[in-house]
Amino acid sequence: MKKTRSLLPIYFMTLILLSACTVKETVIEETVQVESGYISGYQDAESGVISFKGIPFAAPPVGDLRWKAPQAVNAWEGTLECTTFGPSPVQAAPAPFMFWSEEFLIPAEPIGEDCLYLNVWTQAETEADKMPVLVFIYGGGFRSGGAGCAIYDGRAMAEKGVVFVSLNYRVGVFGFLAHPELTAESGYGSSGNYAILDMIAALEWVQKNIDRFGGDPDNVTIAGQSAGSFAVNYLSVSPLAKGLFHRAIAQSGAAFLASPFRPDISLEQAEGTGVAFGEGLGVASLAELRSLPADSILKARGGLTGPFTDGYVIAESVMNAYEQGRQNDVPVIAGWNGDDRVLPRVQTAEKFREQVGARFGDLAEEFLSVYPAGTEEEATRSQYDMSRDETFGIQAYTWAQTQSSRAKSPVFLYNFMRRLPAHSPETQFGAFHSGEIVYAYDNLHTLDRPWEDIDQEIAELMSAYWVNFARNGDPNGTGLPRWNPYSPQEEVAMLFDTLSAQQALPKLDQLKFWKEYYSAQGE
Repeated sequence: MKKTRSLLPIYFMTLILLSACTVKETVIEETVQVESGYISGYQDAESGVISFKGIPFAAPPVGDLRWKAPQAVNAWEGTLECTTFGPSPVQAAPAPFMFWSEEFLIPAEPIGEDCLYLNVWTQAETEADKMPVLVFIYGGGFRSGGAGCAIYDGRAMAEKGVVFVSLNYRVGVFGFLAHPELTAESGYGSSGNYAILDMIAALEWVQKNIDRFGGDPDNVTIAGQSAGSFAVNYLSVSPLAKGLFHRAIAQSGAAFLASPFRPDISLEQAEGTGVAFGEGLGVASLAELRSLPADSILKARGGLTGPFTDGYVIAESVMNAYEQGRQNDVPVIAGWNGDDRVLPRVQTAEKFREQVGARFGDLAEEFLSVYPAGTEEEATRSQYDMSRDETFGIQAYTWAQTQSSRAKSPVFLYNFMRRLPAHSPETQFGAFHSGEIVYAYDNLHTLDRPWEDIDQEIAELMSAYWVNFARNGDPNGTGLPRWNPYSPQEEVAMLFDTLSAQQALPKLDQLKFWKEYYSAQGE
């Protein structure tokens, strides 16, 4: 057993003998005092990493607190055991689909409205260590997800010298419903975006408490994937998040350009959606809505399920905030995957060409020159590429271009191109959406794939870049391929593949089409 580490002068240690079958393992229980009371976690005997899971960072958002900004946690007496993940937010029961096997999904239970918990992994010995802090925000389309997924384990990053934090936030209509009555009672003239407020509350908790775990509250990186990446982008412009983080990592997601995938709406429109949601449930007041069981809310149709410009949490559009210099100006890593797509149904080549003509008009010919549809095979590939580029690629590309011209801090752009090895042709999805997560956080062991040596090399490289960036805002380090900040003059990015190196951006002609198209839309 490794020597026990001491995080605080007020730190306690208790040896607990646990038995499994005939094998006995010694585990060290660690106790730390946070703002609301004492908590206990466990030290991993092999790595020395100490984990605390299921730490409450806000009061349970239930009853009258449903659809309210997160409230302070009540202090507790004694020691709160924080050795298992808290409940995942209310959502449909997890079931594998498309690319996502069970490792990408929340545990089957517990799931509930009382979900505002976070988790900490650390290998610090004392508060004086002041290690960089990385706060991870999960994806799931803002309708699903939770911090308890296997692939979000924080041990490997903690072993590399980062205090790793993951958090829960409300999803679906529980996280975003706007309503005139909610606006009236809020005290700040708005409603909705509770999920973003949950993230901000967690970041405030980090500022107040992370030093107890050896972390540096003045060196916090927020990182997210998919919806979590969109959230990172929204946090980058939220006035409420200013000063709560110092770097940002965005993996497949941003909100610079309103698109069919994620249109921007006003508070008035959001409130109207909320009123219609209540009417659909047969209720006439907010009190009646709050009295309904969570299952009834979950099964109901309609209701807002994503962030919008509410004038308070998200005071203005992301693009406008950056153009006016009102964003939280921090160094950024942003990128997307080679097969980053969310496409439920592929159309025939003929139908696809018809849709292209109807949508793009005079630009249809130009579109088809970069997304050809002369054959069924071409049309299928082009629809996949279109989904990737409009949903994820052009957003990150626009972030890089905007930050490089409007901000003082650098932006580092990447493409993840490694086609994940598969057990069979049916499970070969390429460099699919979410596939990079286990590489970036050195967690290949959490995903059942026939990994090759090159996969571990990519994981070691990506995680080293991520740790270096969290440490000092620059991913570069001794022995790593050079990764320069993005510049519009060079149009290069770091490509992660069997050969990882800085290269010209692939599919640049497709990205430039979208830049031209959205520029025309803004005229």
